[in-house]
Amino acid sequence: MGVTCVCQVPVAEGKSVQQTVDTMHKKLEQLGAVKQGSFWVDCETYHPTGNVSGQPSKLLYLMHNSETPLSCIALFEGGPCLIADTNFDVLMVKLKSHFQNAKAHKVECRGSRYRYCDFLIKVGTVTMSSSARGISVEVEYCPCVVPGDCWNLTKEFMQSFLGPSVPELPSVFAAKPEGLFAPSDCVDTMTQYLELFNKLRKMQMPGSNVR
Repeated sequence: MGVTCVCQVPVAEGKSVQQTVDTMHKKLEQLGAVKQGSFWVDCETYHPTGNVSGQPSKLLYLMHNSETPLSCIALFEGGPCLIADTNFDVLMVKLKSHFQNAKAHKVECRGSRYRYCDFLIKVGTVTMSSSARGISVEVEYCPCVVPGDCWNLTKEFMQSFLGPSVPELPSVFAAKPEGLFAPSDCVDTMTQYLELFNKLRKMQMPGSNVR
């Protein structure tokens, strides 16, 4: 997995979520990007059922990604993080006396994958309770794992189809002790999706009906 940036794309004025997604697909295809199947990312929220040693309780987020179908990532609110195999889902059922699944808060992102030279692009619709909450774009520069070596190139490529919606450098990279020169990994990608999901949970999107 290379350096990846995940961001939200605003719904175009006067357009629905799906119409905006279709427009982005056309822009990518005009650039010469080739569609390569579909992708999905999901996130389930677990509430701790008890307060340990008087400490404030932390939410636990359990996430899955179609790019790594045999793994799941458990992220505690504010850290730490655990990468495990999919049997961890079964373990969470057995831990129901400690963690309660907030099923109404499950968020999913589904969409299409595109390849353009060394870039992998994923445009997805983020849904919660079958209602569209927004649009996500994930761009991965596959040959490089060091953000400081390729961020300017990645940003320039994103401008070619996102225009003014190009994000700033993801905070997950700058927050590391080594800064932009720490190798990126799948946890960085999922952390960005979690930040986006939490942001969209609080928003009501226009044109959010999914057919």
